[in-house]
Amino acid sequence: MAHQIEKFADGTAAFVSANTSAWHRLGIVTDGAMTAEEAMRLASLSGWNVRLLPLTATEITPEGTTPVDIPQHFATARTHPKTGRTETLGVVGSDYHPVQNEEHAEFLNLLADESGAHFETAGSLRNGKQVFLTMKMPETLTVGGVDQIDLYIAAFNSHDGSSAFRVVVTPIRVECANTLRAALKDARSSYVVRHTAGARARIAQARSALGLTFRYAEEFEKAAERMVQEEMTLNELRAVVDQLWPVQDNDSDRKKTNHRQRWGAISNLFAVADTQAGIRGTRWAGYNALTEYANHHAPAHGLNVADKMSARAERVINGAASGLMERAFALTAV
Repeated sequence: MAHQIEKFADGTAAFVSANTSAWHRLGIVTDGAMTAEEAMRLASLSGWNVRLLPLTATEITPEGTTPVDIPQHFATARTHPKTGRTETLGVVGSDYHPVQNEEHAEFLNLLADESGAHFETAGSLRNGKQVFLTMKMPETLTVGGVDQIDLYIAAFNSHDGSSAFRVVVTPIRVECANTLRAALKDARSSYVVRHTAGARARIAQARSALGLTFRYAEEFEKAAERMVQEEMTLNELRAVVDQLWPVQDNDSDRKKTNHRQRWGAISNLFAVADTQAGIRGTRWAGYNALTEYANHHAPAHGLNVADKMSARAERVINGAASGLMERAFALTAV
């Protein structure tokens, strides 16, 4: 299951979406905006009580078995939302402090109160190891008078020690749902809170740091407006593609073939695709062609068409191409 949404034995899934069903067709779709509490309840994220349990190993000898303590390491565990049983999620060090899903939601509630944002999605991934909540900002950015961009705040948290509590500001194109991560010089697009003793305090501090949301929106809109006013030729776009995916004379024939096919797909998106209507021939269209290719058209592994579609969708969800898109933005921005 490329989507990695947690599914339960009773046929339900740990996912909720406001108004629109997600590509994986799992979970609950509401008729309107949600509060944090509603999102938590509908996505089965409430009452997990994530906690640390001591770890022991078992030594087997000819005389029998002996339990051995494992100092400085703990298992993270939750109360399963459906069965009520204790379930382990991962192994962490002694400096790890869980951030509860309720704290996650409370943090976003503070942002919602200040910004007017509403909750859009919530869910659990990898059987509870990672959770996410997203909010949609009330204002839509309009670039060049035609290209509408929605701004989202997404917060991710892990319960297995694999990542920090992270908040990301993401502008998303309405037409094709590209994740447009842009590395803007004067605006941050993410904020990280480590799972250490001061994590709860720093989550509270992040409220003021997330003035970055509004600054990011302002800077992104300014940059996009400059890009939509500047023409871009196919040769200029080809130069960007060659920098993002360089090919040397001594590279394999397969790599050279892949490069030609990649350029064919990107140039077609730039020159012909409906997703560039209204902005065609601009540097903004060039950037969008690159991000649309990276998220939706780049080759994906799978045994069949459905598997490949799922792999591409997972690439969007996980932001796997975000580094490349940030470089694309730097190369096309003016």
